[in-house]
Amino acid sequence: MKVPLRWLRDYVDLSLTIPQLAERLTLAGLEVIGYRFLGLPVPNGIHIKPDEIGPVWERDKIVTAQVLKIEKHPNADKLKLVSLDYGAGQPKTVVTGAPNIDVGQSGMKVILGLAGTKYWFENKEKKKELAELKPKELRGIMNDAMCMSEFELGISGEHEGIIILEPDAPVGMPLADFMGDAVLEIDVLPNMARCLSLIGIAREVAALTGGSLKKP
Repeated sequence: MKVPLRWLRDYVDLSLTIPQLAERLTLAGLEVIGYRFLGLPVPNGIHIKPDEIGPVWERDKIVTAQVLKIEKHPNADKLKLVSLDYGAGQPKTVVTGAPNIDVGQSGMKVILGLAGTKYWFENKEKKKELAELKPKELRGIMNDAMCMSEFELGISGEHEGIIILEPDAPVGMPLADFMGDAVLEIDVLPNMARCLSLIGIAREVAALTGGSLKKP
C-alpha cells in the first residue's frame, strides 16, 4: 500500500522524521518496504537505488506559472512561444513543442523550470538521464526556461505533453511546496487489515505517536 505523507497529514500531525516514522510503523507490524520522493531530497538514513532517485525540485528554479498568451513560433511550424506569469514582476517567454496547448489559448496553470533546473531526458539510446537546463537558441529565439512534463520532473513516464495544473493553483509558488511529497510503501498483512486505508494508517500513527486523529 502506498501512503503519500502529504495526504496522511490531512488526518494526523506528523512530528517524526521519515526514518523515525518508518521505524515506528515497521515495529508496529506495518513494514515499510519502499520509498519514493517526488521533488524532495532523500533524507539521511534512507537508502534508495540510484536509478530510483528523481530530480530535486529546487525552490528557486521550478515554480508554478500562468499562461498569459501562446503565439506561433515565427521560424518553426511545430513550436510555440508561451508567455508566462510566474510571480517575478516581468513575464517569461519560453519555446515549447507541447502538443496539449495551442496558439491563442491563455489562463491555464503550468509548471515553469528556469535555468539551472535538473530534469530527466531520453538520450539517443532511449535511456533516461539527468540534465541541467541551460540557455540556448531554438530556431533563432533564445530560450532559458521550459514548461515541464511529468517525465521531466520524475513523476511518471508521461512526456507527450506538459502538466496542466488545476485552475485554482497558485502562481509563483515553488513546486516543491505545492506538489513535493514522500510516499511510503507499506506491506499490510491480513492481521492489519484495519490499516488498508489512509484513515486506518493515520489512526495507527496517532496511536504510535500520542497524536490525535483528524477525521474528514
